[in-house]
Amino acid sequence: MNNSPAIEVLNLHRSFGGNKAVQGVSFEVKQGEIFSLLGPNGAGKTTTISMLSCLLRPDEGDARVMGHSIRSDQMGVKSALGVVPQEIALYEDLTARENLNFWGKMYGLRGSALKIRVDEVLEIIGLSDRARERVGKYSGGMKRRVNIGVALLHKPKVIYMDEPTVGIDPQSRRNILDSVIALKNQGMTVLYTTHYMEESQEISDHIAIMDHGKVIASGTHEELVKLIGGQARIELTLNTNAENVIAEWKTVEGVDSVTAEEEKISALVNDSNLVLPRLFESATRHSARITSVEIREPNLESVFLHLTGRALRD
Repeated sequence: MNNSPAIEVLNLHRSFGGNKAVQGVSFEVKQGEIFSLLGPNGAGKTTTISMLSCLLRPDEGDARVMGHSIRSDQMGVKSALGVVPQEIALYEDLTARENLNFWGKMYGLRGSALKIRVDEVLEIIGLSDRARERVGKYSGGMKRRVNIGVALLHKPKVIYMDEPTVGIDPQSRRNILDSVIALKNQGMTVLYTTHYMEESQEISDHIAIMDHGKVIASGTHEELVKLIGGQARIELTLNTNAENVIAEWKTVEGVDSVTAEEEKISALVNDSNLVLPRLFESATRHSARITSVEIREPNLESVFLHLTGRALRD
């Protein structure tokens, strides 16, 4: 494997009317790694993927996939690339095998080479025993797995997965995450978008956090957590929607930030052992009662809260 990056993203911009969906996004993905774009819905992740897939032309900037420019060498990009879109792109009246045969022919596979590759892909996605069933009878998770299989047919060097676990059951999600890790172990480069913090923490070598069309931080999980200096997050529930309590908590020594959603409050703190008694004292002064407390060690949710002042929500 050479040292040149699998993906170079260089100052991409894209607007839709007055909406600046992507604003100067740049990042680099090494060959053979899992790189996650993490951010809430509407952060610009899918628009970025669409430009990197040559489905949308950027207003400004460029990107290279295995050395091929998305502006000047789209055929080269597409030959190196497999894409798992957010929406299921299958024919529900066809079986899994028939779907894979159809898409394999679209990639130029024929005859015994096509049959061998379809068999290999069915094994990879764990559906060999269900290959002759109509896709319309499949669960959402099984359809997602066939969607991934389609992207693997032509043995791409790079694969994009855009929110592949949205709306599926936990067992199917586990299967897909294991498949992503297996692809990396086989030497494939994976660009993975998600708004699930725990997914990106588990599978990613590097993570870029996106918000409002921009990359606001990037690095390994450990590097990103260091941005908040080891702060912990305290999640509390009040018995009332106590605006006065929350306002006072923001001024408590040791509290970096506080966000509230009805009775649920998140506080980013330097030392939970010191700060927690102060929060209880403050609540008591305002005749409010804390009904639950959970202390979370620093994670990507804490990083997003620190950088944006709000929680990373679905």
